Amino acid sequence: MPDTPGHRIHTLRLGPMDNLVYVLEDRTTHHAAVVDPAWDADAIMDCVGRNGLTLTDILLTHSHTDHINALEPLRARAQLRVHLTAAEAEAWGHAPGDAILHRDGDTFHLGGTPIHVLHTPGHTPGGACYLVGGDLITGDTLFVYGCGRCDLPGGDPRALYASLQRLKDTLPSRTRIHPGHDYGVEPSTTLEQQIQGNPFLRFEDPEAFVHYRMEVHDRVRSGPYGPEPAPAG
Repeated sequence: MPDTPGHRIHTLRLGPMDNLVYVLEDRTTHHAAVVDPAWDADAIMDCVGRNGLTLTDILLTHSHTDHINALEPLRARAQLRVHLTAAEAEAWGHAPGDAILHRDGDTFHLGGTPIHVLHTPGHTPGGACYLVGGDLITGDTLFVYGCGRCDLPGGDPRALYASLQRLKDTLPSRTRIHPGHDYGVEPSTTLEQQIQGNPFLRFEDPEAFVHYRMEVHDRVRSGPYGPEPAPAG
């Protein structure tokens, strides 16, 4: 459970697809946001109540069913602000009409905690990562020693390559990665560990990345994903 002067992240592993659902807490106001509410609204609310929090916001990294199927059950219980990118709302077509639509580089606040929106397309057209202090919630953009698939409607492996390169090139290596699924040998790592051991972050040629993501990876690797040694030479 990351613990900083400004925020705290509570992690729930829920559902048949090993989703990692995050309850983000502003430690000053005890307001909370749920990132990608899925599978078990009761478990999410139990976490909120157990920690003395007030749920005010929902953050969506993308709109696939396995990341939003507890959205409406939670909205039925409280007035909640829903955040997602405008690009994802357009691709989804069913975004809540009162959702707050963001663009790359936007910043909003949970209590006193700033949340920075990074538009990271590839897994979906409007996929987002949320940067909170030194923590990056990555949804299905970046997994522990893996990355999201691109063969579903709206997937674009070239866009995902660019998104991953951006994360690798612009964020501090100590940034803590919090993925959307528990597919790795551990639920969370640093970006530095991913740069060292995640094969998807080693490619310098986008076409080689596309070939590996679309044609090779699923034939040669299986979970839980661990660090891959760098190729010899």
